[in-house]
Amino acid sequence: MAKEKKQPRPRAEAPKGFRDYFGAEVTERAEMLDAIARVYRAHGFEALETSAIETVEALGKFLPDVDRPNGGVFAWQEDDDGKWLALRYDMTAPLARVAAQYRNDLPSPYRRYTMGPVWRNEKPGPGRFRQFYQCDADTVGAPSVAADAEICAMLADALEAVGIERGDYVVRVNNRKVLNGVMEVAGVLDPSDPSKFEAERGTVLRAIDKFDKFGEEGVRALIGPGRMDESGDFTKGAGLSDAQADTVMGFMEAKRADNAATCARLRDLVVGSDLGAEGVAELEQIAQLLDAQGYGPDRIVIDPSVVRGLGYYTGPVFEAELTFEILDEKGRKRSFGSVAGGGRYDDLVKRFTGQAVPATGVSIGVDRLLAALRAKGRLGGTEQGPVVVTVMDRDRMGDYMAMAAQLRGAGIRAEVYLGNPKNFGNQLKYADKRQSPVAIIQGGDEAERGVVQVKDLILGAKIAQDATVEEWKSQPAQFEVPTSEMVEKVQEILARYEG
Repeated sequence: MAKEKKQPRPRAEAPKGFRDYFGAEVTERAEMLDAIARVYRAHGFEALETSAIETVEALGKFLPDVDRPNGGVFAWQEDDDGKWLALRYDMTAPLARVAAQYRNDLPSPYRRYTMGPVWRNEKPGPGRFRQFYQCDADTVGAPSVAADAEICAMLADALEAVGIERGDYVVRVNNRKVLNGVMEVAGVLDPSDPSKFEAERGTVLRAIDKFDKFGEEGVRALIGPGRMDESGDFTKGAGLSDAQADTVMGFMEAKRADNAATCARLRDLVVGSDLGAEGVAELEQIAQLLDAQGYGPDRIVIDPSVVRGLGYYTGPVFEAELTFEILDEKGRKRSFGSVAGGGRYDDLVKRFTGQAVPATGVSIGVDRLLAALRAKGRLGGTEQGPVVVTVMDRDRMGDYMAMAAQLRGAGIRAEVYLGNPKNFGNQLKYADKRQSPVAIIQGGDEAERGVVQVKDLILGAKIAQDATVEEWKSQPAQFEVPTSEMVEKVQEILARYEG
């Protein structure tokens, strides 16, 4: 009889492109999102939590990485009815479905914020995961650019609420209509036939999106005859003439000393385009509304260089950039860059209703913002653990649990050691691994005398590392107190290390 083949054990590893989050990471993210939520609620936005799974029809247009299975989403077909379902790849598509499904019940305009994971079937890489968190806020049903101004103001408030100081960020605002007007003046957009010159416009959009990377000379080459990189590879350009290129580059370099001067320059560039003039008027109105609320150019600024996937948006677009410098993996200084972006998208809900529904919103990159806070020293990446009540006598477990409950009743994180209590040293090693600040010790003798031993683990570690004998004597890390004073003494120790 053939011997049954033994099944190999599964490998203990996360799937490629996914990762696990522990302790401090989870807590820091939750606290940051809570701070952002308080700002959103203050602006009148309501929380919304949608299903992680949507029908493929509801998700609509998939990601541009068409080389991936299912157009860049994790999708599967139901056995019973043959419908295709998929994990959401952003928070906007589910919002469009909700706005259409509950349009008779929701207020109009409908302001909502949402936070949670999204999934993308993309090729993973360093710092690029297939599951990540997004934090979105959107207004559906408001055609006025006052809604766009409100989103920008709220974004600035949210950044400051989580610890990004004024001067370390700027929210930059542009408008798709202005760029379309520039394209019309340059002769690569025909309002009567939007499909005409579509390939050329796509090349121009991709080129100006690389302005920070390639500079003026590189972008001019890409919108003109083409560009050859250092390796000798040639990228075909959009084929614009020098005069056409001058118009496009004039748009990219239109930023002036203040918002009014920038808008005036943009108005000159779109002469002859009604759509372009409409876009400039919208930017002027946004600047006026923000200025009236005290959001000056030190926080929010009109900047034509913001592209932000302009093929998706229909009006104003905005991007939050952190301006402070960090060191990259090669030790070179560079600015941190973008942590949030969004804009107006008036055509998304129309897919469900057949009627145009104005909408605008912003999405914050949660992991990017957390990384920025760590770079600024606002987050430490570690979390203080609970007070550990050690176990000296198995038969007195109820007493130890009562001590932990007493600490928790005073608002102190506390737990009882639940491992094998035989080796006391292992209990202290456990407390050290848990980043515990204090250990509570009570054997039979202490119980009879009505006292406990309180061990300051943070001070103990410091003394063991670099304290003199005199310091060790003057600052004992372990001392005895009456059981009735245990909570007060622990609070005193914890207060010493706050902040």
